[in-house]
Amino acid sequence: MRIITGKYKGRHFDIPRSFKARPTTDFAKENIFNVMMGYIDFEDASALDLFSGTGSISLELVSRGCKSVVSVEGDRDHARFIKECFTKLHDDTDILIRGDVFKFLKSCHQKFDFIFADPPYALEQLPQIPDLVLNSDILQEDGVFVFEHGKQYDFSDHPRFVEHRAYGSVNFSIFK
Repeated sequence: MRIITGKYKGRHFDIPRSFKARPTTDFAKENIFNVMMGYIDFEDASALDLFSGTGSISLELVSRGCKSVVSVEGDRDHARFIKECFTKLHDDTDILIRGDVFKFLKSCHQKFDFIFADPPYALEQLPQIPDLVLNSDILQEDGVFVFEHGKQYDFSDHPRFVEHRAYGSVNFSIFK
């Protein structure tokens, strides 16, 4: 896993083979961030990374200059790996919360400029996540929510849907 651009551009982290999480591919990550440049200035933005997995998106957000990033990951080993990555960078911008995303959404009172969610594609509650995030009042009025999902899902009828992007088998729905 590598950081695409920003102050940590090119840094690599070896993901343990035992991990269940699949990081967003470099190709998909680079392309969705290029699209996001038209929506948001990451410099000094506050960001939330739900279902952080390997921490790939959180690392990219910090590298691109976000003033704060909150990563929410339920798996103990994955959370430990994310913490180790930020320790190697000597960067404390990321706030790691090891816990259930759904409980976090119910209790969070902070607002974010950018929210990214990459749940396991087989997660039973996956179709409800856009509504859970967008109805929780944690996205700033002009904020952007990017949702990574499998190709079998279509959120284009959602009232806050803006656009869909697909890069190989990786699909992103963008909401405002």
